[in-house]
Amino acid sequence: MTDKLIIFDTTLRDGEQSPGASMTRDEKLRIARQLERLKVDVIEAGFAASSNGDFECVKAIAEAIKDSTVCSLARANDRDISRAAEALKPARSGRLHLFLATSALHMEMKLRMTPDQVFEQAKLSTRFARNLMADVEFSPEDGYRSDPDFLCRVIEAVIAEGATTINVPDTVGYAVPELYGNFLKNLRERIPNSDKAVWSVHCHNDLGMAVANSLAGVKIGGARQVECTINGLGERAGNCSLEEVVMALKTRRDYFHLDVGIDTKYILATSRMVSQTTGFVVQPNKAVVGANAFAHASGIHQDGVLKARDTYEIMRAEDVGWSANKIVLGKLSGRNAFKQRLQELGVVMQSEADINTAFARFKDLADRKSDIFDEDILALVSDESVTHEKEQYGFVSLSQHSETGERPQASVVFTVDGTEVKGNSDGNGPVDASLKAIETHVKSGAEMVLYSVNAISGSTESQGEVTVRLQNSGRVVNGVGADPDIVVASAKAYLSALNKLHSKADRVAAQG
Repeated sequence: MTDKLIIFDTTLRDGEQSPGASMTRDEKLRIARQLERLKVDVIEAGFAASSNGDFECVKAIAEAIKDSTVCSLARANDRDISRAAEALKPARSGRLHLFLATSALHMEMKLRMTPDQVFEQAKLSTRFARNLMADVEFSPEDGYRSDPDFLCRVIEAVIAEGATTINVPDTVGYAVPELYGNFLKNLRERIPNSDKAVWSVHCHNDLGMAVANSLAGVKIGGARQVECTINGLGERAGNCSLEEVVMALKTRRDYFHLDVGIDTKYILATSRMVSQTTGFVVQPNKAVVGANAFAHASGIHQDGVLKARDTYEIMRAEDVGWSANKIVLGKLSGRNAFKQRLQELGVVMQSEADINTAFARFKDLADRKSDIFDEDILALVSDESVTHEKEQYGFVSLSQHSETGERPQASVVFTVDGTEVKGNSDGNGPVDASLKAIETHVKSGAEMVLYSVNAISGSTESQGEVTVRLQNSGRVVNGVGADPDIVVASAKAYLSALNKLHSKADRVAAQG
């Protein structure tokens, strides 16, 4: 007999906690719709009480999503829970996700609470949440490093109060697969009412074992929900990777005997959308979605694959979306073809005006490069200027001059609150000169902590995608820009990062 494993995606909440990975409302909506298309069971849309912006994002996603359960994180207090429940009101299927630390270290140093106080708060907050919503998940933060006796006491109590899912997180990525699996198994065997809730795993990747630990929690511990993110996105070393867990379960169904509802042909498109939106580039040798995941360089391997594919390939590239629709559009393509391709990619524009703006950008790009790839379109619609987010800075034009032996010069025209300004500067290279030209007016005082260039598709005609990470007053943001001209892409990325620095949404730290 087989079982169904619930896939709980927290890209929009835990993934967004990566330094610089914060997303706008429209970006979150676009990714949420793609996750729904991927047939993710539960989408954790955000932490509604952390800021007004996050509240609005959770509410907007709750209104838009029909086929997946929409979830909001909340600390175990009445204010957070009420705020999350309010944001989730429009959801066809909603879930409240409560968390409260239970390890001795966290209780003493972070919460400043005694175990008895934590126990009472866990009970009361679960009861309060259950009165607001039928679907309630409870997570004992730093659960894996908690005392098992105390953890059993807390979990038994919250199940009795109505928690329908129990998540045991390895918050700091300390677990080892066999030990973690047996830890869950032990809890389930010791807690009398453990069969009244679905058990879940949430593993971080600090030791590179998040996927292995999650699968051990499923196989040994009996968990029937895995919490994960696209591309393993997340703070520090990241989270359990959705695409790796799903393909492990599908490829080794003979061992796990579990079914997942994920439509795997959308995995690659979802991976690229998240990467291009957040600016976190997927490493080439990343399992399933990396550029080299299905590449064979060894002559022996190539020979084997040509003779019989399964000699060296355990999955089919097309099953996760690699082979479909490589080249999609060109300069002769019309608006309807462009609109149809947006729909196929899971991109939903908010209005006809937005489609027209995006199509104009598409035609401009098509005049400069002959073939337009899916990645080009995703980069194009990720541009902040085609969304509803109000931007303080906008790119207009750039000119630069550089030659061997001479110091490069750049002139950048951009808007500040709708008014055009022009900055001029020299620099160590054309990119340096262009960004310094912007700073002559902005004077942000921000420190650049990352500058990365990635070719969106193959060939020298490809668009370059640039990620700029800025840090200022303890705040870290990523900006992404794409253009066939790397210098222009760099200026766009820098202005994008400045816009995010300007948007000072207060956030509350959530579960690790």
